[in-house]
Amino acid sequence: MKLKAGIIGCGSITKFRHAPEYAANPFVEEIVFYDRNPERAELLASQYAGSVAASLDDLIADPTIDMISDCSSNEFHHINSVKALLGGKHVLCEKPISLTLEGAEQIVQAQKTSNKKLMIDHNQRFTKAHQKARQLIKRKELGEVLTFKTSFGHGGPELWGINKTNTTWFFSKDRSGLGVAGDLGIHKIDLLHYLLDDEIQQVSAFQGTLDKTTVTGEPIEVCDNLVCTLKTAKGRIGTGAFSWTYYGEEDNSTIIYLTGGILKIYHDSEYPLIVVEKDGAMAKYQLETIQTNDNQTSSGVIDSFVNSILHEHEPPVTGEDALVSLKVILAIMEAAETESIVHISGPMSKV
Repeated sequence: MKLKAGIIGCGSITKFRHAPEYAANPFVEEIVFYDRNPERAELLASQYAGSVAASLDDLIADPTIDMISDCSSNEFHHINSVKALLGGKHVLCEKPISLTLEGAEQIVQAQKTSNKKLMIDHNQRFTKAHQKARQLIKRKELGEVLTFKTSFGHGGPELWGINKTNTTWFFSKDRSGLGVAGDLGIHKIDLLHYLLDDEIQQVSAFQGTLDKTTVTGEPIEVCDNLVCTLKTAKGRIGTGAFSWTYYGEEDNSTIIYLTGGILKIYHDSEYPLIVVEKDGAMAKYQLETIQTNDNQTSSGVIDSFVNSILHEHEPPVTGEDALVSLKVILAIMEAAETESIVHISGPMSKV
């Protein structure tokens, strides 16, 4: 069985992730591109022997298209993904699922109404080191999780995005909305839920616009740094640090402290996973390197999305999963703005 993919938005995430991964998948026969800037769509269509849709409505109305990647900017996800789902397409939506809970709930409801697949691109679940670490934690090979710390930072989206200037939409409150928290932080919140089989329920935080400026030299409208403390439903406590000002080298590390030792994930450049037991014994796993802005490797997200369609099973990152992570990020933003501890209510999600 061959599938046909459509992509909304032809920025860097499409250029480096979605388009090449669809093209490499043996079950995808063609990609149809749409962008408000037709030249971007035409360039990728030429590169991948695809075609260009004249409008968003044309893309969604095309009966030959089975699935759509929503790679539009954050403020459009709740519009485009809803339209695509209700238009009968399976949807892979970029993170964050939405800028608001209301928008996220609209997408989740559209999935239920349409009965189509909905997957959110929280790609950190798919790395070999994270999957191995989750396995070790689940088996309790190092005992019970006590504390954790996670970090995600690089030099900023203007260095990677399609628009490599400080006019990037990531710096706009109306479009990015959540700044570094919605760009990088939400990845780590989803990852913690996945690794720990747990859910963050209390948060506090500090945020700041420390270095990024607009073209006129004013501070950007959203935070470029955020540090938070996190407590889970099972009582684990930890920290998260998210930054657009880690100049010179990225940090995408997570360390889990357990009763029987430590898991160090992407903390060492040579060994993606290091296990340090309580008695000092050490095991080093040379699994793979994590994606960075300078090292774009296959994420496995597209393959997983396609497999969920072909084999008719639930995608590994559902709309409900993403909604839970968004709740945490919005609570973190509230905590930073109000200088308070924020409690997150709601049932445990499936991870």
